[in-house]
Amino acid sequence: MEQLPELITERLVLRGFQLSDAPVVQALAGAYEVAHTTLNIPHPYPEIGAEEWISTHAGGMERGTSFSFAVVRREDDAVMGAIGLHIETRHNKAETGYWLGVPYWGQGYATEALRRIIAWGFEERGLNRIYAGYFVRNPASRRVQEKSGMQFEGIRRGDLLKDGMYEDHGMCAITRQDYVSLQK
Repeated sequence: MEQLPELITERLVLRGFQLSDAPVVQALAGAYEVAHTTLNIPHPYPEIGAEEWISTHAGGMERGTSFSFAVVRREDDAVMGAIGLHIETRHNKAETGYWLGVPYWGQGYATEALRRIIAWGFEERGLNRIYAGYFVRNPASRRVQEKSGMQFEGIRRGDLLKDGMYEDHGMCAITRQDYVSLQK
């Protein structure tokens, strides 16, 4: 079975989740502000939701379609959130998704993690395109994507249903060609 690598940045380590991370994930993902800005995190967060979520990671990795990393601060090994790639092998592309706990917002950690995942996707996974969505009411997520080299592609109005409300869904993406150009 393929092992999830550790991806290192200046301030972060992106690594596979361990069951021992579940209490921190539970606390961080359980914050209303985190759930409110992500599609697939419910609020209130289920009591054993973190353990169940972490236990799903091995299957996606075995299939080569889903890679979920803990975003960990190097200086103190604090688990701050998650980032991943969900690969569509037929089209050689992947969707990335990420979230950070509220105490870690606004410090550049999400951008740093996203830049590293993008590099891994192109350099190690051989992808041609990486894309991400965000709720239009969360412009900070769009800024993270654009600072990571992604380009705004448009808005799908009323595209997603979150907590009984239809949400406008913005999209950004980067292609292999864009990535190579940025590295020059």
